[in-house]
Amino acid sequence: MTIASGLQWLRSSLAESAGTVVFGMEDGTVSIFGLIFGVAATTTNTETVLIAGASGAVAAAVSMMAGAYLDVETTRDEMNANRALVQSGFTANPDSFAALISNRLTNAGLTLEQSAALSGAVSHDRQALKALWLALHGAAETPLNPWEQALWMLLADFLAAAVPILPFVFLPIPEARAVSAAVTLALLIALGIGRARIAKRGTLRTVTETVSIGIAAALAGVVISVLIDHGFNG
Repeated sequence: MTIASGLQWLRSSLAESAGTVVFGMEDGTVSIFGLIFGVAATTTNTETVLIAGASGAVAAAVSMMAGAYLDVETTRDEMNANRALVQSGFTANPDSFAALISNRLTNAGLTLEQSAALSGAVSHDRQALKALWLALHGAAETPLNPWEQALWMLLADFLAAAVPILPFVFLPIPEARAVSAAVTLALLIALGIGRARIAKRGTLRTVTETVSIGIAAALAGVVISVLIDHGFNG
């Protein structure tokens, strides 16, 4: 593989995995933001904050990687089973699929006449019938690669989780809290914009939701940490 082809593959893979990357970054940012602020609220020991943040980031990233792999693998296996079912159905009784497709189209909102016309147009073409049936069931021609999605999830989750942690590496805890909050807020805003573009949603609403979730996570982490600290130390 040449450098040019490698870069082309990387761009293509990233484009296909955009939703996974944004989701992974959002999860990594929000979960570790809450964890790091919860720990930093009850200690002035930088080492304690960094150990908690680093271990939480690694555990969360690996967990999300496993989840992404299993999700894509399950979807791929379901699609393959669907294809096998379609193939066996055509072998056993190819004529019945035109009626099934017509019913499916009617359930999707087409009129009886529209459904009959569309299914009739492909009723004598087996490949077209199979393709239409799979399309109606949401089966993509090229399934996503589970390992590819899992690795993008791992990378995105871990890198995003590092954002709220890094200020505590270079600054004392009081200053690090402020810097961590600022850079994490900026990242959440960027992620909200990314989510809005991917989902074709309103930018303001999506950014507000994303930032609110991050703030809620931080507050939850602080509250539970303070309660536990008071419970043990009075």
